[in-house]
Amino acid sequence: MTDEITKIDTLVVGAGQAGVAMSEHLTRLGIPHLVLEKNRIAEAWISCRWDSLVANGPAWHDRFPGMEFKDTGPDGFVPKDQVAEYFADYADKFNAPIRTGIEVKKVERNLGRAGFRVETSEGVIEALRVVAATGPFQRPVIPPIAPQQSSLHQIHSANYHNPQQLPEGGVLVVGAGSSGVQIADELQRAGKKVYLSVGPHDRPPRAYRNRDFCWWLGVLGLWDVAASQPGREHVTIAVSGARGGHTVDFRRLANQGVNLVGLTKDFQNDVVTFQSDLSDNVNRGDENYLSLLDAADAYIARNGLELPEEPEARHFIADPACMTHPTLQLDLVAAGVTSIIWATGYVADYSWLKVNAFDENNKPKHQRGVSSEAGVYFLGLPWLSRRGSTFIWGVWHDAKFIADQIAIQRQYSEYRAADSGSLK
Repeated sequence: MTDEITKIDTLVVGAGQAGVAMSEHLTRLGIPHLVLEKNRIAEAWISCRWDSLVANGPAWHDRFPGMEFKDTGPDGFVPKDQVAEYFADYADKFNAPIRTGIEVKKVERNLGRAGFRVETSEGVIEALRVVAATGPFQRPVIPPIAPQQSSLHQIHSANYHNPQQLPEGGVLVVGAGSSGVQIADELQRAGKKVYLSVGPHDRPPRAYRNRDFCWWLGVLGLWDVAASQPGREHVTIAVSGARGGHTVDFRRLANQGVNLVGLTKDFQNDVVTFQSDLSDNVNRGDENYLSLLDAADAYIARNGLELPEEPEARHFIADPACMTHPTLQLDLVAAGVTSIIWATGYVADYSWLKVNAFDENNKPKHQRGVSSEAGVYFLGLPWLSRRGSTFIWGVWHDAKFIADQIAIQRQYSEYRAADSGSLK
């Protein structure tokens, strides 16, 4: 950029899966735009994920419609570095106008004229429209219960890469969604003593009756559910594509050697207290699992499909001792625990977006990504339009809708009456 102010129709902030998808659809519609990324394309996949991570959905499903993954079969689970490479290659395919290494510092609406003033690390841009495509994984969250004065090695899952980076000793993993359960499994297999704090969760089968759960959610219409159930907005999903993909089973994890505990309550010096909800959380996860099996069986019967029966999928092994006699307090020093990994999620950070597009809780106000502030759009957020909105394929479809809305607004802006006296 130069010292002169750059002017553009639409500015897209972020070049992860959301920004690349947005750029494709804007390009298709011939809408002039620019995508700014403060790091590299798909940087979060490169540097904010652990080394062995693979996509949680199979390659045939977790991709954009216009390109398949290289070097991974349709039923395989793509390694994270290949996912990042995929987005860079996809952007190259249509010559996406992406500028990397440029940070957007502030966006403000112009006064007395259309559009927004955008301050970046390399100058000022004026844009008629702004798409916030930074996604939901912006700022890692470690809850305030974390011990402040402690010799424990504490990191968020965003900063975990492999077992070798941790000091000698056991590990407490707090959070048993997809990240927490996979990290706990990897650490235990590497020889670490592991405690896994399990809260409320959904636990779908990896596959059932010769179909991946992604397929089941599709044919059952569950990807298109428009809103999460009240009280379950923050319930995590325990699913894994690791080692070729498998159903997460907390009882089997316990038998493998992972010490399961309930939701982490608080810390007093070196003693951590857990809620007495471990069995309830695991059992409710089982209910979620069985409900999908029931829906799948009903779909098969209703449609006369010939898919192999799988009665063993409904058999659970006996509750392990950690469930029948749960640990409610743990002296970390006595247990030899030297590290805590907080797999406790993220919050969005829109401190750079100084517009009237947020509610009293600083959450984006929008309808399918079209915000309450004219000219501002959000993309990549959970439940933006449906359950599938944060997934690779889901964000592509959300981006298409937003691009179409931008095109409609451009048509209104470009309207000129043929005869100024023709409208009465």
